[in-house]
Amino acid sequence: MNSLGSRYKFLNEKFKNSLELTFYFFVVTLKIHQYLVTMGNTIALRIADFLKNFPPFDACSSEELLQISRTTQVVYFEKDSPVFSEHQKPPNHFYIVREGAVGLYRSIDAIPVLVDVCDAGDIFGLRALLQHDSYAMDALCKEESLLYSIDVNVLHKILEKNPAVARFLKASFASNRASLSADNPTDNSFNTVDDSASAAGYFTEIQAVNIPKKPVVCSPSHNIQEAALQMSEQRVGSIVITENELPIGIVTDKDLRMKVATGAFNILQSIGRIMSSPVQTFPATLSIAEAQIAMLTYKISHLCITEDGTDKTPVMGVLSEHDIVVLHGNNPSVFIKEIKRASNTGQLRQIRKKTSLLVQNYLDKKVPIYFVTRIISTINEHLTEKILEFSESEMSYKAPVPYTWLSLGSQGRREQLLLTDQDNALIFSTVPPDQQANVHAYFLSLASKVTEKLQQVGFDYCPAGMMASNPAWCLSLQDWKIQFDHWIHKPTQEAVLKCTIFFDIRAIFGSQELYQQLTASIFSSLRSYTIFLHFLAQNALRNPPPLSFFRQFLVEQNGEHKDQFDLKSRALMPLIDAARLLCLSYQIQDSINTLHRFEQIALVAPENESLFKACGTAFKILLRFRTVQGLKHENSGRYILLSELSKNDKLQLKNSFKSIQEIQAFIHTRFQLSQLPS
Repeated sequence: MNSLGSRYKFLNEKFKNSLELTFYFFVVTLKIHQYLVTMGNTIALRIADFLKNFPPFDACSSEELLQISRTTQVVYFEKDSPVFSEHQKPPNHFYIVREGAVGLYRSIDAIPVLVDVCDAGDIFGLRALLQHDSYAMDALCKEESLLYSIDVNVLHKILEKNPAVARFLKASFASNRASLSADNPTDNSFNTVDDSASAAGYFTEIQAVNIPKKPVVCSPSHNIQEAALQMSEQRVGSIVITENELPIGIVTDKDLRMKVATGAFNILQSIGRIMSSPVQTFPATLSIAEAQIAMLTYKISHLCITEDGTDKTPVMGVLSEHDIVVLHGNNPSVFIKEIKRASNTGQLRQIRKKTSLLVQNYLDKKVPIYFVTRIISTINEHLTEKILEFSESEMSYKAPVPYTWLSLGSQGRREQLLLTDQDNALIFSTVPPDQQANVHAYFLSLASKVTEKLQQVGFDYCPAGMMASNPAWCLSLQDWKIQFDHWIHKPTQEAVLKCTIFFDIRAIFGSQELYQQLTASIFSSLRSYTIFLHFLAQNALRNPPPLSFFRQFLVEQNGEHKDQFDLKSRALMPLIDAARLLCLSYQIQDSINTLHRFEQIALVAPENESLFKACGTAFKILLRFRTVQGLKHENSGRYILLSELSKNDKLQLKNSFKSIQEIQAFIHTRFQLSQLPS
């Protein structure tokens, strides 16, 4: 007090009146305010400089970062002190770790269990805010920690204007949905963040196509000449034949060339004589990618669009290949046409190389990986078909009995985006014993030609010999039935492994009936010996979750890929194996694609729908990541160096891995594996 009194006396003596003294205090206050503003701006800049290195803030503009930083508070916590507690109502802010580490704990039977550790750049405490719910876990500092406390209202404003931030948070939360949804199964925190809507400006392939108005139509009573004149006047390449305004057929320029110009039909005959019927119909919501896939699948060049996508409602328009080309230059139909025109494997190899560029282009445009896999798989199937045609023409005589060429593994699941090893097999019709040797020899010779050409095109030989050129993988239908029955009823480790490969099969060429008979036989064997599924479940858990207890990536300990992370074995295969196993368990026979399998499982087991959907989301993230890495390094993308990954990469991978842990725990419980001998 004496010091303050002396200071006041000094000021009184220095300033002759109260006005001068007041002005003095005004100047001092102004300088203090300016200093605090300067310091505040400096702190905000430092916060922004930190945030820009971590997702989702790395997708923010400088202005958005400053907007966030100016309202951010810096808070300090000592070791073992709580940040928040389970069931506590959250304030209006969430946290990001600046320094230190925060453990997230969930109470299980009144015992706190560590489920995650947040370190520099990690966000926590946000989900409860966006869900308007209580915290689902305890947050406890594992060491002295400096945290940034960020106002959620500022983030909401950013989400409205920045779709990249919204997409990251949605993907991050979706991949972690399985582990958190049990606390709140009605989680709808991101109903306002629509992936498709926010991405539509960037994803050409998922935009709805523009359907031409006023389709050109005629009745089946019109003759060919009248219909052709109508097409010419309207300058269109097709005409839809309707009855009571409903589509019953379609005629294209190609039909006129192939059926009329050749003289096969007279121009005065009914148009119904040359129309393609029934007509393939599609809804107006059709996306560009779906239109491309439909044209590839049905081998057609025009799609008839109706009100509800069926032939029971009026036609709205016709979408042609030319329309697709105009909308998007990278039309895979061009590749299919090149494959059909190819006359040797050298040309096929060049086409196969170009598909890698197509994949890269799709990824750059952030096209959903589901569409990319279907398109590339279709191209690969056409390549295989062409190679089979080449090989058949080189044989001295035609196939003595019907046969089916099967693709296995990733190509069988239609998930092959990069060049990988061959996995294929061949089934031929059962023949009398005295013909078996000659017929088997014929198909082995054919298969050898096919696998050799596939290798020339770019698909390496399978190191394990799982190819149709191997006598053990080229069998009659009866022998395949016996083989599978043996594998299922005597499930050795090798038998289970072979079954897992062969459960992912797709008929590429030849008789579909042989494939269907084999599939029916396999499911019949499974129903007669259900214990096999328990052995299959053990096999599905052969790879543990990809993270150690403290969230460290489990890398290879020795060998050629020492200290690298095996993305295929440790992350993708556990999800692939789980989807396959559960489909077999639920007797779902028409699904071999991993994403489709999880969708179908969610339908038949809705009580665990959130878990299966989370696994599907995780699989999409991991498959895209592997493809990006493979294209970047010009390899299969299987092994990755962790030192090359960004914080964003690691965070997305870690979030995806949580679904693996959840689905493996589900399998362990469902199949009661603790009761089986190791």
